[in-house]
Amino acid sequence: MISKDNAEHYVWGDDCDGWYLLNRPDMLVIHEQMPPGTFEKRHFHSVSRQFFFVITGILSMELEGEIHNIKALQGLEIPPGSKHQARNDTGSPVEFIVISHPTTRGDRSDLPSPY
Repeated sequence: MISKDNAEHYVWGDDCDGWYLLNRPDMLVIHEQMPPGTFEKRHFHSVSRQFFFVITGILSMELEGEIHNIKALQGLEIPPGSKHQARNDTGSPVEFIVISHPTTRGDRSDLPSPY
């Protein structure tokens, strides 16, 4: 049984947290938390397909220049090759699950932010 309480933890970006719920070459499942006002670098994955599912808060996802505000219990698919950037533009933390197939390890190209 795996949970946020016993999963391997890491810190990324602007003081954001991640917990590896499943970490295999064919699939990556991570529980992530972003404090208010934080963001990740804009990037894309050549092979990996991702699905972001929000647990609490609102995740702002820039996907190919369009902003999607993903609310709790909503999700958004990111196809391979799609430029995207996760942001928390609110005053409250956001928690979400990101599923990547296959893993994103070694499959990430960072880009300059358009904002």
